[in-house]
Amino acid sequence: MNFRNSAREDIELNLTPLIDVVFLLLIFFMVSTTFDRQSEIAIALPESSSEPVAEKKDELVITIDAKGRYFVNQEEVVSSRIDILRSAIFTAAKGAEQPQVIIHADRQTPHQAVIGAMDALRQLGFNHLTFATLKAQ
Repeated sequence: MNFRNSAREDIELNLTPLIDVVFLLLIFFMVSTTFDRQSEIAIALPESSSEPVAEKKDELVITIDAKGRYFVNQEEVVSSRIDILRSAIFTAAKGAEQPQVIIHADRQTPHQAVIGAMDALRQLGFNHLTFATLKAQ
């Protein structure tokens, strides 16, 4: 009997597929992660020191109270839905091509209510928009 030590093959670990899988997981998590942007800047809203603008005959006033209710030319809109607000604005405009729109929003008004009014105005094509403010002391 011939007992020879057979030459052992060195076992190699191929890391290439493992690295590929790790990179694919990294790309997956980077794409699916949402980043939360937090602002570190404290801002104070400005007061207006400009003079009042002369009234026009094609003027449309949208008032938004602190609860987010809409009033178009002093008449309350029955719902805060955008399509109903858009209909009320269109009716109050009385066919005016580009009326001067003034938004009177309470300082405690939810931001969404102001954006909703602006969205309804944009859908109607009204571009001349002004925000009413108090004159600075």
